[in-house]
Amino acid sequence: MTKEMRLAVVIPCYKVTKQIRDVIAKIGANIHLIYVVDDYCPDNSGDYVKQHSQDNRIKILHNPVNLGVGGAVINGYHAAIADGADIVIKLDGDGQMDPDLINRLIKPITAGDADYVKGNRFYSLNDFENMPRVRLFGNAILGLVTKVSSGYWSIYDPTNGFTAIHRIALSRLNLDKISNGYFFETDMLINLGGIGARVMDMPMKSVYANEKSNLSIKSIIKEFFKKHCKSIAKRLILTYIFRDFSVGSLNLIFGLILTTFGIIWGSVYWIDSIQTSISASTGTIMIAVLTIILGFQLLLSFLSFDINNEPRIALQKYSE
Repeated sequence: MTKEMRLAVVIPCYKVTKQIRDVIAKIGANIHLIYVVDDYCPDNSGDYVKQHSQDNRIKILHNPVNLGVGGAVINGYHAAIADGADIVIKLDGDGQMDPDLINRLIKPITAGDADYVKGNRFYSLNDFENMPRVRLFGNAILGLVTKVSSGYWSIYDPTNGFTAIHRIALSRLNLDKISNGYFFETDMLINLGGIGARVMDMPMKSVYANEKSNLSIKSIIKEFFKKHCKSIAKRLILTYIFRDFSVGSLNLIFGLILTTFGIIWGSVYWIDSIQTSISASTGTIMIAVLTIILGFQLLLSFLSFDINNEPRIALQKYSE
C-alpha cells in the first residue's frame, strides 16, 4: 500500500547547514518529494542545499521573512498538497531525527489506522538517562497540559516534531490558523482534535549532539500558558456544549459549579472566622466540604468520560 501512495518530506531549515546534507542523504528512495524550506536562514540553507545536493526530488522553498518552525512547515504542507502528496512527513534538518524511521512512522497511516503519527521519545524508560533533565521536566508538564487542551489522552511528547499526516486530515485543517512558532506541534494536536482525527505515537530515540537549539524557554512560557488556557476552554465548550450535550457535559457543568461554590463558600466563612475569632458552625463547614467533594467526584467522572471520548477511528476510513 505504501508504494501506491505519494510520499513527501518537509524539512524546515534554520541554521542547519552542518547537518542538512547528511539528513537528506538518508531519506529513502520511496519518498517522492523533498521540500527544503529556508525560513529566511542567515546561513542561506536553501541555496546551500541547492549547491551541494543533486537529488532531483528536492524542491527549495524560501520564506521572505523568518516565520518560525511552524510557518516553515506550513509552507511545505501547502506545497505538498498542491503537488498531490498522500502522506507528508515533517523531518527536522538538525539530525535529531533518524530518516530511517520514516517507514515505521507512516505504517499506521498506510494501514488506515491513523491520520497523524508522531514520535514519542518517552516510550522506553531506558532512554530517560540520555535526555537532558530540563527537557524531561518540560515535557512532563507540557504532556499533561496538552492532553487536556487537545483531548488526546493516550499520546505523549507533544513537542516532538517527527510527524506524518495523511492528506485527508491535512486538507481539513485550517493551516493559516495554526501557530507559526514553537507552539506549532502542540497546536497541530489541538487542531487535529477539533476535526476528530486519529493520532498515534511511534516510539523513537532522539540524538542530542552538537546542535544548538534556537528555543528560549523563558520566552515561550507565557505564550504556551495563554494558548493552552484558551484551547482548553474552547475545546470543552465546543465539544461538550455545542457539538454534543451528554452525560459528560452534565458532569463537567455541575462539577465546576459545585466545586467553585464550595471553595468560595468555605473561603468566605474561613476569612470571617479569622477576622471575628468566631468559629464557623458545623453546618457551614459541612456545606463547603460536601459540595467540594461532590463537585470533585463529578469532575473525575467527566475526566473518565473525556478520556474515553478520544478519537479511535481514522478520518480516512470514512472518506475512502
